[in-house]
Amino acid sequence: MADESLPLVRGTVELLVLKSLSWGPMHGFGISSWLQTQTTGALAINDSAMYQVLHRLESRELVEAAWAVTEFNRRAKYYRLTTAGRRYLTAEIESWLRRSATVTSVLTLKAQTTRG
Repeated sequence: MADESLPLVRGTVELLVLKSLSWGPMHGFGISSWLQTQTTGALAINDSAMYQVLHRLESRELVEAAWAVTEFNRRAKYYRLTTAGRRYLTAEIESWLRRSATVTSVLTLKAQTTRG
């Protein structure tokens, strides 16, 4: 069976991680699982990439982290959006929707045929 996962651009991964955290605090594995569930497996982010994204977002103060116990009685670092993170997410979603609508409008243009 061919690999059906979609490649992701760095900024896109950050946006998706922030969106997942808009649903509530999660640990890295929880974020990955949420994204896979929401995309029916089309998007997969490996652990290393996930934690790099989370550390970047934390250093930019868009998320904050705290240690807690998981539902399986294990310690994990849970991430949550900050107020700045929520504002950033809202602005980035609006920007993404404008950009994707523009690209879609170009990609769906029908080529004109000329008669000569």
